[in-house]
Amino acid sequence: MIHSTAIVSPNAVVGAGVSIAPFCVIGDAVIGNNCVIHPHVVIADGVRLEDGVEVFPGAFLGKEPKGAGALARKPEFEKRLLVGAGSSIGPHAVIFYDVVIGAGTLIGDGASVREKCKIGASCIVSRYVTINYNTSVGDGTKIMDNTHITGNAVIGRNVFISVLVGTANDNLVRAGYAEHVVGPVIEDDAVIGLGASLLPGVVIGQGATVAAGAVVTKNVAAQTLVAGTPARFVRKTVNSDT
Repeated sequence: MIHSTAIVSPNAVVGAGVSIAPFCVIGDAVIGNNCVIHPHVVIADGVRLEDGVEVFPGAFLGKEPKGAGALARKPEFEKRLLVGAGSSIGPHAVIFYDVVIGAGTLIGDGASVREKCKIGASCIVSRYVTINYNTSVGDGTKIMDNTHITGNAVIGRNVFISVLVGTANDNLVRAGYAEHVVGPVIEDDAVIGLGASLLPGVVIGQGATVAAGAVVTKNVAAQTLVAGTPARFVRKTVNSDT
């Protein structure tokens, strides 16, 4: 069902059982079977929703990155966006072009995912999370409310990142955009506590835990707990084999 006030490109491909609510704008997109598009959603050219995706009011899928002359880097992207089957995109979320979102993933209210990002299957990107450019997130990872994931970061599978976590990617802020701009690496099964800060380029090892409020300035070994400012070794974690 397509509401009479929705604007849908004649080149759009709309599957069976799709509901498109009032005041939506749909470009040359592909909408899979049984998708639900709530009011005031914008879906740009080149977007593909697989079967059973639900997009809540005010979301914008396929935003084109703009430098506006202020960015140190020139945005690079392809005009495509894939949202995997059964995923849910929350109200007022903004998903840029050149993003892949895996099946069964939840993108929360007001979240933002920039260009060249890949989000795995069965992930949670919760309310008002920002994921900056060229970042990967592995399957089953959960990123909680109001957390910022910086550009050029790598997050593994089954990672838990709590609320209000901050990450950075540039120790030479006035040096412009170059190879030194590198975000943290968080390996599989790691846990990042509430309000922790991860500085550029640090590696959080597999199964490691960063305590709430810690400031991580250097690499954290696998299966260890660190805490404090700056973060220091506390003990091996319970699941350690050593």
